[in-house]
Amino acid sequence: MAENETSNGPLKIEDRGTHVLASLDRPEKRNAIDQELVDALHALCAELEAAPRALVLRGEGGTFAAGADIAQLRERRAADARAGINTRAFQRINALPMPVIAVLDGYALGGGAELAYAADIRVGTPTLKIGNPETGLGIIAAAGATWRLRELVGEPLAAEILLAGRVLDAEEALRAGLITHLEPDADAALVRAEKIASRIASLDPAATQASKRVLQAPRDAHPAIDLAEQAILFESPEKMRRMTEFLERKKAK
Repeated sequence: MAENETSNGPLKIEDRGTHVLASLDRPEKRNAIDQELVDALHALCAELEAAPRALVLRGEGGTFAAGADIAQLRERRAADARAGINTRAFQRINALPMPVIAVLDGYALGGGAELAYAADIRVGTPTLKIGNPETGLGIIAAAGATWRLRELVGEPLAAEILLAGRVLDAEEALRAGLITHLEPDADAALVRAEKIASRIASLDPAATQASKRVLQAPRDAHPAIDLAEQAILFESPEKMRRMTEFLERKKAK
């Protein structure tokens, strides 16, 4: 294991300086999301809430996450549903202060798709298969798909995915805007995701975090939230520094 790499059970975490790379590491189970992985995601979120950096999420073994762990899911009852075991973890991922980038290789189904939907930016590979076949197992996609998916791809396509179990391939996901980049393989997709993370790291963290808060705010919060966040940034020393440097560079040309 590299010096900057740690393992929290089924989640391998690497400090890449400008960002954190977290790899779902249950390849023998196609990275199915179980309670141990949920706990590891919560622990990672706690670290990134305390020291915000961009997060790149990926899966080991040619699969992002083939779904929730069905053996565990079968044993859950009404109280478990109301507790929102996966939902709370994915909400916390989505609410991280800095952007989350998902690298989607192979299957991203069910809970795996919902984890992907919780990211801010998604990069795919040609092997990607993404969707929500939960109704075939006698349940619904209750960990974010029913509200996030229609915002991501529009209500008509979201309805077919959720009600008819349609699974999108990589080209369909790209056309729908569910992924914004389609790279030739997993290595290239990770390179693309890390370039995006590095670009984010070069920007003002306060402005990036404010942009994420505004982007995620409900429609009726605008424009009040935009103006409140901008008012704070207008007074920041970093805004003055960056704008002064921009004007000086422009003057020097």
